[in-house]
Amino acid sequence: MQAKKTTNLKSVLLFLIPSLVGILLFMTPIVYNGDITIPIAILSNSLLALLGELLPAIATAFMLICLLGTAVYKLAKPAFLEKNSFTKNLFDISPLWMALRAIGSIFAVITLYQLGPEWIYSENTGGLLLFDLIPILFSVFLFAGLFLPLLLDFGLLEFVGALLTKIMRPIFTLPGRSSIDCIASWLGDGTIGVLLTSKQYEEGYYTKREAAVIGTTFSAVSITFSLVVISQVNLGHMFLPFYLTVSFAGVVAAIIIPRIPPLSRKSNSYYLEGSTNNLEEIPAGYTSFKWGVAQAVARADKNNSVSNVIKSGLQNVLDMWLGVTPIVMAMGTLALIIAEFTPVFTWLGMPFVPLLKLLRVPEAAAASQTLVVGFADMFLPSVIGARIESELTRFVIACVSVTQLIYMSEVGGLLLGSKIPVSFKDLVVIFIQRTLITLPIIVLIAHFIF
Repeated sequence: MQAKKTTNLKSVLLFLIPSLVGILLFMTPIVYNGDITIPIAILSNSLLALLGELLPAIATAFMLICLLGTAVYKLAKPAFLEKNSFTKNLFDISPLWMALRAIGSIFAVITLYQLGPEWIYSENTGGLLLFDLIPILFSVFLFAGLFLPLLLDFGLLEFVGALLTKIMRPIFTLPGRSSIDCIASWLGDGTIGVLLTSKQYEEGYYTKREAAVIGTTFSAVSITFSLVVISQVNLGHMFLPFYLTVSFAGVVAAIIIPRIPPLSRKSNSYYLEGSTNNLEEIPAGYTSFKWGVAQAVARADKNNSVSNVIKSGLQNVLDMWLGVTPIVMAMGTLALIIAEFTPVFTWLGMPFVPLLKLLRVPEAAAASQTLVVGFADMFLPSVIGARIESELTRFVIACVSVTQLIYMSEVGGLLLGSKIPVSFKDLVVIFIQRTLITLPIIVLIAHFIF
């Protein structure tokens, strides 16, 4: 039997105060200018308002710096980069990832200065990424990265993990701490969920399978963006039934998909070999609550240096700015070029026509391509679907586009750019699985509503 550890007031406060501030920033919904949002999003939007026109150029500069740093490391391996674990991990990448960083940087320069072929920099391809999405990501990465240690390093995840592991394990095959990723995504943004998951995976708190499951299952779009989607298809007055439908279908998908390939075949080994950080068994003599407090306090006691917390936050920001942004630019632009200028997604949508007709969805042919075009960008289905007359079909399109979750212009690109062990092929398969599982559920509910 493990001896109980004593805790003092100072240690408990070191756990409570940063964790409560983290909850306030990342997970507390507030009404601001008539919209429901979270403080991190308000900070991000304030930066956008202040530097909005400059952010595309700033982001492009960071992409070029990253490419230059990668090239210098690969060619010369200078000691100042080699000896620093952060810069080594950032620049010591495979030829494929270096190529993607180069492609993303080239696309950014072409789009910023409108050079070369218009199909690269048009407002629906590279322009959508560089001028609309990248500034949002850039500002979110700044504040989310800086304040992420408040959620990660002061015991909140250990506390929640001890309380919820008996729920998360049997239902979703995940540790209890993963519930924080889910809440942060739903209330904040899917990118925050990916960032949370990636950092915990690299620190040995998730196995490869768990990280892959969380990244592709719980990095949902925010409530705020969901409202934008349903408004785009002119059904904003139906937000409540829409979001309840999305949540229910998403939970069903989260129960099923981790139990089938490719996610079920992911290794249960750790990024850090021999890691025991993920152990959530409650020793004899402890309740879930008391063990959670003990674990949280022990974690908080390891992080009583303000300089280390600031350093960790800045490294989070640079890792996302330099490492992830070029991948999102490359993969997102390529996917949008295919969606905008080729019939590929129309062809890919054809097999869904018989299924949609079987489910008695009106205007099945028009709806079919929206089911696959979401792989390029989550907003594209609602843009295309807005032209469809049937309210039921528009409702289905909006719901499915949110529950599909894997879209290359943001979450898909972020996953590929992170250390989370998912391949492009995995993302394609999981995207199809999520579509096939959630579509019948959403259509059934839609037939009850309309």
